[in-house]
Order: sequence, then C-alpha cells, then structure tokens
Amino acid sequence: MTEPVVTRFAPSPTGFLHIGGARTALFNWLYAKKRGGKILLRIEDTDRERSTEPAIAAILEGLKWLGIAWDGETVYQFQRAARHREVAEQLLAAGNAYRCYATAEELTQMRELARAEGRAVRYDGRWRDRDPSDAPAGAKPTIRLKAPTTGKTVVEDQVQGRVVWQNENLDDLVLLRSDGNPTYMLAVVVDDHDMGVTHVIRGDDHLINAARQKQIYDALAWSVPVMSHIPLIHGPDGSKLSKRHGALGVEAYRAMGYLPEALRNYLVRLGWSHGDQEIFSTQEMIDAFDLPAIGRSAARFDFAKLENLNGHYIRTSDDRHLLKAFEDVLQFVPNGAAITSKLNDATRAQLLQAMPGLKERAKTIVELIDSANFIFADRPLEMEPKAAAVLTPETRQLIGRLRAALESVKDWSAATTEAAMRDFAEQNGLKLGGVAQPLRVALTGRTTSPGIFDVLAVLGRDTCLERLQDQAAS
Repeated sequence: MTEPVVTRFAPSPTGFLHIGGARTALFNWLYAKKRGGKILLRIEDTDRERSTEPAIAAILEGLKWLGIAWDGETVYQFQRAARHREVAEQLLAAGNAYRCYATAEELTQMRELARAEGRAVRYDGRWRDRDPSDAPAGAKPTIRLKAPTTGKTVVEDQVQGRVVWQNENLDDLVLLRSDGNPTYMLAVVVDDHDMGVTHVIRGDDHLINAARQKQIYDALAWSVPVMSHIPLIHGPDGSKLSKRHGALGVEAYRAMGYLPEALRNYLVRLGWSHGDQEIFSTQEMIDAFDLPAIGRSAARFDFAKLENLNGHYIRTSDDRHLLKAFEDVLQFVPNGAAITSKLNDATRAQLLQAMPGLKERAKTIVELIDSANFIFADRPLEMEPKAAAVLTPETRQLIGRLRAALESVKDWSAATTEAAMRDFAEQNGLKLGGVAQPLRVALTGRTTSPGIFDVLAVLGRDTCLERLQDQAAS
C-alpha cells in the first residue's frame, strides 16, 4: 500500500502572501488533491524580529480568498522550539553533531580570509574534533552538524532532475544557535518529519537548502521527502520580478478586481503546461496537474494575459457570483464606501439586471464597479469633462424633447424605450446615435456606458425622467 501524500505550504510571515508564494501553495494543493492526500500549513515564524501578526493574517486571508484550503490546524514553527532543541541534543548524543565555541571574531576572520583568497566562505570545522574542555570560560557554544566531508549529497528532484553536491563544498551548518534557538535548517527538517510530509514542493531558491537538509535527514536516519523545486517567477522582460511587474501581495490582486478563480487559473499556467489548454476549471487543474510537467526555466509574469483571462472569467461567471465579488471589492475602491451605503434590495436588483451588459465590457471587478456607477450616482450628476462638452445649449434642448417623448412610455423597458427613441429619431430626421449620446450623457454623466436602453431599463422611469430634467434646457 502506497504512503498517503502529504504536502505543506510553509511561508515566513515577514510580509504579505506574494504571488510566488501563492503559486507554491497552489501547486502543493493541486498535487495533494489529485492524489487524495493532505496539504498542511506551517507558519515559519522563527525570525521573531520580522514575523508579524498582520503578516500572518494576510497570509491566511490570502489563501482563503484564493480558495486554497489546508487540512488540520495551522502549525506555528516557533511554538515547536523545544522539540527542535531535543533533536539537536539527540544528534549531539549520537556523535552526529558537536559543540562549536568559535567566537564571532573568529568567524569574521574566517570569512575575510576566504574572500581574500578567492575561496567560498565556509566554516573550517575547527571545533569538530576538539575537546569542549578547551573552550574559553563562560563561552556559549552553537551546535553544528557533523556533515560528511567526502562523497556526494544527491537529491532526485521531480522538477530539476538529479542534483549532486560534493560534500567537501558543504560545511558543518549550525543547528542550534548560542542562545539555544534552533536554526531554520533544523526546524524545517524536524517539522516536515513530525508532520508526516511526504512531498516538499517549493521555489528553486531553496535548492541549496535541500542538500543541507538531506544531510540532517541522513544523520537522523529519517526518510527524506520527495523534493520538487519549482522555478521562480520573473517579469515579462526576464528580470527578477519587481512590483512594477506584479510582485505584489494576493491582497493587491483582490483590490485590483481580479477574481480568485482567474488568478488561480493564471498561476497554474506559470511554469506548468498541459498542451495548449489555457482555461481550466478547478477540477480540470486537479486532474491534469503533475510535477514533471513543470519547466525548469523561470516563468514570466504577464499582466495583459492575466487581465484577458480575468475578463473571460467575468463574462462567463454567474451574475450573482459577480454581485458577491462586486461587494467584496468595494472596500478597495475610492468611492466604495458611498456605494456600500446605497446597497439595498433595490440597488442589488438593479445591479443584477444590469450585469449581463456590464460584464461584457469589464476585464476587472474594479472596471465593473466603475461601469455600474450610474446606478448609484447622486443628482445632479457629476459630469466627466467629455460629457460636459457634449452638453451644448442645442443638446440640452434636445434632451428636453427626448424627455417629453419618453414621458409617454408607460410600460417601461429596454424594448419600449428603444422603440420610442427610434420613432423620435425618425420623425426628426436624426440617426439613432444622435439620440443615444445625449441620453447617455444626461443619464450617466459619461460618454461611455452599457447599452443606453439597458441603462434606461435599469434606472427605471422616474429616475430617468428626473435626470433628464436636470440636464434639459429650461
């Protein structure tokens, strides 16, 4: 019987859940789900100075928003420090680790000499075989791994292939600092072992850590998880991802109006391919995802592709789902509070009525909110500069006549108002566009909007006649 798959996502809470971390979490989640396994969440908060509660909250919220649910309780690494110390002492007792009394000054000299001689900076093992009784009085030692000095350390990586390090190039890493606190290297190994992690899927910036961690596993005679180191995400120009490229937190994408399902779909295609398929339902992702299909070269982030994909998801989403997303994003837009104060059963019904037209034009929920502004606008409407330019004395007179024509429409709908406006245009020798644009400006304060007859239907008879009156020549 094969061992059940257990993956883990282990972010450091020193900032938001960035886009690379979100993709790593997604890959772990997909791999576990495909195999009926579990994904665990571990907050690696051993860096007490940089780890913050707001960052932890942002990570948890970001994962929930993306729809990545983890199994079991969240594990906090710092709370397990006693267990990490216990394992360090275990290695010491077995002769696989030793106390190192090298001073900070000695270590600095070691580094400077190595640099001056053009060598890699490595600890020289000076306390590896010395008697602790030689230690200076009152010195507090670190505990170092007694790493192998000959042979090779090999990791069979599911993405990178076979990766080999010569042991002579790897030094005796610190397991426990002189203050008794465990290092990241030790804590990760102990936690992954104790949590039953079978597969470690993480960024390839951790590849060198894999060699060092494997040496700890070997020293403890523990089985090593299957390793997969995925390439990092770069900007469109191939350089390291920066904020201008999209190196933002998941919260920023939420605030910009991207749907979680669109961002998930975009992230899964960053570095992983499945033929020419671009659009994946969640189940399709789970069914198709596998580690060997991840490329070894860095993926390139492309905002235009993400925006187009988001537009597709908006157009194909259920209207009530979009209404929920609309309300979620209001907290992030400048006029969101004003719109929120006007949300009620009536305006929600108007939004749902308008949604088919709104979603055809929007690539983000922010654009959708902006296009729906006409529903929530106060009288008299605030005119955009282009719209104000349309309101000449002649146009205002025309608006008054259009209002009179619409006032006679009793059974108010998109079809009946369109019929009335077509009749008016025909009787007055005008094209329909010559009627539609003054209506649009008077009813929305803008020169672009959803279909004007949809706008008339959504706003209703009384509101339309009132807004037209506001702009008609007296």
